[in-house]
Amino acid sequence: MNRVEREAAVRRIMDRATPRVPPDLYADAVRRGTRAVHRRRLARRLMWLALWAAAVALLVWALTARPWVEPPSQTTPPLTDW
Repeated sequence: MNRVEREAAVRRIMDRATPRVPPDLYADAVRRGTRAVHRRRLARRLMWLALWAAAVALLVWALTARPWVEPPSQTTPPLTDW
């Protein structure tokens, strides 16, 4: 099919009557869009909740483990009998 034939085919398709859209298509699209928005909102809230829980867990760990404090030396024996 050369270019002229393709253009003629496209013109024939465009000259036809406008396509009929099913009457319930709009309602179905709105329902699916609403569902997608709800899923995205739920996913966003779950991600924020997970981030918050991770931050709290890190804070609790840091306060109990105190990684910034140097551990006591275990290399010298305790002094006794002075």
